[in-house]
Amino acid sequence: MSAVAEAEDAPDQGKIRLDKWLWHARFFKTRGLAAGVVKSGHVRVNGNRAGKAAHAVRSGDVLTFSQADTVRVVRILALGTRRGPAPEAQALYDDLTPPPVKSETPVSPNPRYEGKGRPTKKDRRKLDLNRPGALE
Repeated sequence: MSAVAEAEDAPDQGKIRLDKWLWHARFFKTRGLAAGVVKSGHVRVNGNRAGKAAHAVRSGDVLTFSQADTVRVVRILALGTRRGPAPEAQALYDDLTPPPVKSETPVSPNPRYEGKGRPTKKDRRKLDLNRPGALE
């Protein structure tokens, strides 16, 4: 068999399915979840929307997709052959996601406003001391 015929029979070694790469790089827990995100049109490859999970990606492509509440931007460095441990998966890409902008004041999940919300123990002690006849 000639080298040309062997090259035609073998799949292109420089490409991999998009859903498979996202799963290998551990961005999604299952390949089905990765395929669902790609099919719903939430993944961009080099700025163009990928409509199929079988979209071929190669080294150097830039992927943009949302994960949880952040938008991830990654450049593919390697294709990978298996879904290995996390350090191996992190070697497959370069994270280009800009760091989150930190606000000057910390945002608490339950902000306290003066006079609103449940009083703290310290506030309750103050209220008890100010109540008439509390310590008589």
